[in-house]
Amino acid sequence: MKKIVVITAIITALAGFSDVSAQETGNGNPNFSKLDVSPMDVVLFRNENKEPVARVLYSRPQKRDREIFGTLVPYGEVWRTGANEATELTLYNDMTVGDETITAGTYTLYTIPEENEWTVILNKSTNIWGAYDYHVEEDLARIKVPVKRASTSIESLSMAFVPTEGGANLQIGWDDRYVEVPFKTVK
Repeated sequence: MKKIVVITAIITALAGFSDVSAQETGNGNPNFSKLDVSPMDVVLFRNENKEPVARVLYSRPQKRDREIFGTLVPYGEVWRTGANEATELTLYNDMTVGDETITAGTYTLYTIPEENEWTVILNKSTNIWGAYDYHVEEDLARIKVPVKRASTSIESLSMAFVPTEGGANLQIGWDDRYVEVPFKTVK
């Protein structure tokens, strides 16, 4: 009797799942149109021993023929550096960012874009939606980095670690520009 109840529950659950998928579009195809238009992504920097050093978790908004910097992302205002939840930076080792030493841990990465330079902010608050709960008194570090022009348009906000001597630069690019944030491993 127990087996019949368990089997019936599994079949009902599976039938309900396929019915919901088919119901969305009415033609038997699942409807993915309600998926997040700014999907989450992660970029990980590993050292020469393949051990994790730093990780960035962020959402990737799309350009979609919009004017980005100065309009969608206003100049002179704190930006979550992505979409949805504020961008999260995890350091697995103590590192320097600019001239500031940051201990291993998880932080929020904000930026203040300007036309020719950005202020990059590492903040102690985590699990933040957007920049709505940003508090300057929680800042650990602020560094200024120059804006560079990309050779081609970058449709989705993108981040990548580029290895350097003793660390890596975090490249943050979107539209026709990008910045590089220097990270060095503390020895």
